[in-house]
Amino acid sequence: MTIDLGAIVANWTLLGGLHPSGPVGAVLKANGYGLGAAPVATALHDAGCRHFFVAHLAEALPLRPLVPGAMIAVLNGLWPGDACTYVDHGIAPVLSSLAEIDDWAGRGPALLHVDTGMNRLGIDAAELDRVRPGDWLYVMTHLRSAEQPDNPDNALQLARFATACARLPPAPRSLANASGIFLGPAFGSDLARPGAALYGVNPRPGHPNPMRPVVSLRARILQTRTVPAGEGVGYNATWIASRASRIATVSAGYADGYSRALSGRGLARFDGHPAPLVGRVSMDLSTYDVTDLAAETGDWLDLIGPGITVDDVAAQAGTNGYEVLTQLGQRYARHVLPA
Repeated sequence: MTIDLGAIVANWTLLGGLHPSGPVGAVLKANGYGLGAAPVATALHDAGCRHFFVAHLAEALPLRPLVPGAMIAVLNGLWPGDACTYVDHGIAPVLSSLAEIDDWAGRGPALLHVDTGMNRLGIDAAELDRVRPGDWLYVMTHLRSAEQPDNPDNALQLARFATACARLPPAPRSLANASGIFLGPAFGSDLARPGAALYGVNPRPGHPNPMRPVVSLRARILQTRTVPAGEGVGYNATWIASRASRIATVSAGYADGYSRALSGRGLARFDGHPAPLVGRVSMDLSTYDVTDLAAETGDWLDLIGPGITVDDVAAQAGTNGYEVLTQLGQRYARHVLPA
């Protein structure tokens, strides 16, 4: 597995150029979408990023010494009894309820989360007038359909956010995720919060991906064998050879985050040519039809890389690029290319 920090920095720089109304931060939750929050944070901080978001306090603490002077915000808010830890380490909670606001009162800077339609976390419209004054770094909301530019949800949430901010004490605003940045100037704010697009996931499904690819993933062929016509491959023989077929078994399975949902649907590449995944993905192994290819034991198949993107793998598995990245396991030998 190869992770290109230079590509992450280039993606952050690109998004910054598309958001002139304010700086662009970086979401590092789930260990930097599975790619390593520490090296990603260091590379982005060296490039000038000064706003970082994680999901949990436990994700924020190891990053604090790596990004001096930067804001680190915890999207999932306060955990009971941990308020002093936030204060001691200069970490800002994102407060999403009146109870959290009361618990945090007088402790220092925080972010206020307003719900404009996601209906997960956040202060709702009926509670806005009960929000006490605070040291608000930003008032933020979360777009639910930004990757669909024609979806009326976007205009609705934009209007609701403007109305909510007008009812609150003046504070900087944070609105767009990466897809929201591409919705245009109306969705600009004082701080944008891109996540998966930094790591190469397409923020504009159905359009060419403007982001540089960040991850490549290869698996070594452990063995090849010829399977006669009529024989099955893998558990329950869910794939039957229609002709004498050469099958390559590689050392990647669902324990490595190579999803079982790819069974009979996935695709690898060898020397640029497609190798269909046949049979079921098992815990440690998967199998590919290389009948028409020159692949041999000891060679490598590309699971993510040129001609097969993270979004391609997601489509094959019936999920999204976010899940593909965050599932990638720790058994891969990881090679991190410097920024």
